[in-house]
Amino acid sequence: MQPASDEGTPIGPVDASRVPRFAGIATFARLPRLDEVEHADIAVVGVPFDSGVSYRPGARFGPAHVREASRLLRPFNPAQRVSPFAVQQVADAGDLAVNPFSIDEAVAEIEQGARALADRAERLVVIGGDHTIALPLLRAVHAKHGPVAVLHFDAHLDTWDTYFGAPITHGTPFRRASEEGLIDLTASMHVGTRGPLYGVDDLADDERLGFAIVTSEDVEEHGTAAAIERIRARIGDAPLYISIDIDVLDPAHAPGTGTPEAGGLTSRELLRMVRALADRRIVGADVVEVAPAYDHAQLTAVAASHVAYELISAMAPRP
Repeated sequence: MQPASDEGTPIGPVDASRVPRFAGIATFARLPRLDEVEHADIAVVGVPFDSGVSYRPGARFGPAHVREASRLLRPFNPAQRVSPFAVQQVADAGDLAVNPFSIDEAVAEIEQGARALADRAERLVVIGGDHTIALPLLRAVHAKHGPVAVLHFDAHLDTWDTYFGAPITHGTPFRRASEEGLIDLTASMHVGTRGPLYGVDDLADDERLGFAIVTSEDVEEHGTAAAIERIRARIGDAPLYISIDIDVLDPAHAPGTGTPEAGGLTSRELLRMVRALADRRIVGADVVEVAPAYDHAQLTAVAASHVAYELISAMAPRP
């Protein structure tokens, strides 16, 4: 058990000088469980669901894999100049148990679970699971905040219509979200997209659904700073939901994912972009599509754990 805290003082990670990093319960960053704190500013929750994938399966094992890699995270973030676990209560809420055989039932259970967690935590950082889970998470966020700006880091648009006649898969969540009025059509954006499409109409559809795009090629040609400038201008002061498919990274940095595409962002570029959002009104986030069976040396899990850490740090209050 974590030690009890004084009134209003967050309970932080297990002290690595007392308990080796490779020992103990593998909560995210070795933080307390949600049932060990009265209330959390941020709850980290896993959604081990991958029945919506169209290629490689295995992201259902992503939450455990990312938690294991997160053991090495430390309490102070020098890049953001903040101790994210000292200035806010962050806790691990475990995993949502959802139906692996029915996408419709799983989507309903994820939304219900996210809404229930909203009674215990102000914001969620979710570890997937495949990108299907973004739709029910956005439904839950919309219930609290109304339409939100969606900043979507991904190699793919994920605004396609159907796969094999199925309207809800990991390639369709943002089309459904747009159609349902969950997103701010004037403030949403994809970052890091690249690779072949089914046709030129994919881009026209995507624009109609409310997304601007910063491609991986844009980042290469104009640099990270220019990409950040475009992202910040697009988002403005809208409530912001950040959805990060780990395949936005080049396979050299994140091989353990379901649909890899050559020519992606580096880990350094992605982390810098997330850090640039610390002054925005982030209302929730997810990191998805980590498939451990295709990972080696924990490359993908390490990247994903650091992305989640930077998201938590970006949500931390500043003086």
